Amino acid sequence: MTFEEFAADRLPGVLRFAAVLTGDRALAEDLAQEVLIRAHSRWRKIGSLDRPEYYVRKMILNEFLSWRRREWRLIPSGAASDVDHRSAPDHALGYAERDALFAQLGKLPARQRAVLALRYYEGLCDIEIADLIGCKPGTVRSYATRALATLRVEMNVRPGQAPAFIEEKI
Repeated sequence: MTFEEFAADRLPGVLRFAAVLTGDRALAEDLAQEVLIRAHSRWRKIGSLDRPEYYVRKMILNEFLSWRRREWRLIPSGAASDVDHRSAPDHALGYAERDALFAQLGKLPARQRAVLALRYYEGLCDIEIADLIGCKPGTVRSYATRALATLRVEMNVRPGQAPAFIEEKI
């Protein structure tokens, strides 16, 4: 598979994953662009892998985590910029809930947020997430438990009731 074929086929998924991590579409595009530029220069190696999308996803995750550590970058507030709140019609309750979820996800520590994105958006198991993040599966479960507990408190979700992002993908 050439880089051009990969980019044409997988760009929407890469952008969605980056958007889930960043909570901001413009920042997600910047993140994906930087990663794809680096991937293009190394495509001979990356393209020969069995699952190049796994490698690119790891690159996106690493870049996101390093962006969050850099002081000179703006840290996203967590509010999704896709919806203009001033002109949103009343029937856009789904968008408001999505914005609230993105705002709460934006308040989580980067690793907890990454675990939730990888688990519920990408559908990865704890072992795969641990491999991507570079920790043990038990640590992944701990991050997920803490993040979900925080979201339940912040979003007033009763124990046993699944948050909206679990019932349907973001």
